[in-house]
Amino acid sequence: MSSPDSGVLAVNTVDLTDPAAFADRDPYPFWRQVREQHPVYWHEGTAGRPGFWVVSRYADVVAAYADADALGSQRGTVLDVLLEGDDSAGGRMLAVTDRPRHRELRAVLWRAFAPRHLERVAERVHRLTERLIDEVTGTGTFDFAAEVAERIPLTTICELLSVPEGDRADLLRYSKAAFTTGGPDDGGVDPVEARNEIVLYFMDLAETRRAAPGDDVVSMIATARVDGAPLSLEEVALNCYSLILGGDESSRISAVCAVRALAEHPGQWRALRTREADLDTAVEEMLRWATPGLHFARTARREVVIAGQRVRAGDIVTLWNISANNDETVFCSPRTFDLGRSPNKHVTFGHGPHFCLGAFLGRAELHALSAALVNRVAGIELRGTPTAIRSTFLHGDSSLPVSFRPR
Repeated sequence: MSSPDSGVLAVNTVDLTDPAAFADRDPYPFWRQVREQHPVYWHEGTAGRPGFWVVSRYADVVAAYADADALGSQRGTVLDVLLEGDDSAGGRMLAVTDRPRHRELRAVLWRAFAPRHLERVAERVHRLTERLIDEVTGTGTFDFAAEVAERIPLTTICELLSVPEGDRADLLRYSKAAFTTGGPDDGGVDPVEARNEIVLYFMDLAETRRAAPGDDVVSMIATARVDGAPLSLEEVALNCYSLILGGDESSRISAVCAVRALAEHPGQWRALRTREADLDTAVEEMLRWATPGLHFARTARREVVIAGQRVRAGDIVTLWNISANNDETVFCSPRTFDLGRSPNKHVTFGHGPHFCLGAFLGRAELHALSAALVNRVAGIELRGTPTAIRSTFLHGDSSLPVSFRPR
């Protein structure tokens, strides 16, 4: 591999394959230096694993997301998986399927997000969020991540999929473990084991719903046809797995980040509480500020040039949302938490053909949380040190000790 000269200190100081790389340090100075001095660079392989390209600027990240013909998803979209070989779900799970099958499979899953499903789920999310905020407000110090944030997104997706109430606690435990690597976030469950358990659970559920379909999303996917044939039980399960992990992890981290940001920026909390900040606009800034998914990855399907760097067919290309969402050429003063920021064309949900199907629900959850805080809470105070997630894919906190003062 002919790699570009990385003679910039920044690109040699952080191993992006290390789960602890950003757990105990501020990532933003690193990414600013990368954007300014070496916006697309080759990250050397470590421990016998291949190297990969790092794309950091907003314009290049957006262009790469849009070019699904040159940069494919079927080998995998998470760096850890790609470094170990192809994703075993390639071509069967929407997120790791390329055209033309991607179009048909996306059309099937898109029906899960029809207004009749979403309106029902959004209404229940608002009621649940209000109840959870009422339960913790005025009770002293509590862990917002465990007492509130963990319960909203998983309930949302489980409502969408009509997962029985008694099964949801195990799904949460496996979901938390699936993208962490050792440490307090994994709940004592191996990540590979966690992913397998989620898939096995949904295979059983898909078999049950296929035999006796109802008016629910799992039944709809289990009875759908793609390319003229029904999906296998494993394909149904893999796509339910994708909805669970995508909807639970990212939304949970975003909610935790939003509350931490409001506690650390009292002026913005005041603007939200006094309705000076519009709720919809505020939610977009919360999503940009959180950016729970550090990156997504692609594989070059043919030779392509990105910002002057020649990428060979077969090379891994990583698109760093955390950097793109803090690009000064797009976002004025990006490290200022500004609930009135507009426009705010963040890439938290990706861009292009693989834009997140669950974006509406992610926004609805943060909107419900913000509204409940405004209507029920007078003050938010940090009461300890948050625990950072250790992951090469996720960024945020797994615990957040706070107190809510009632209105």
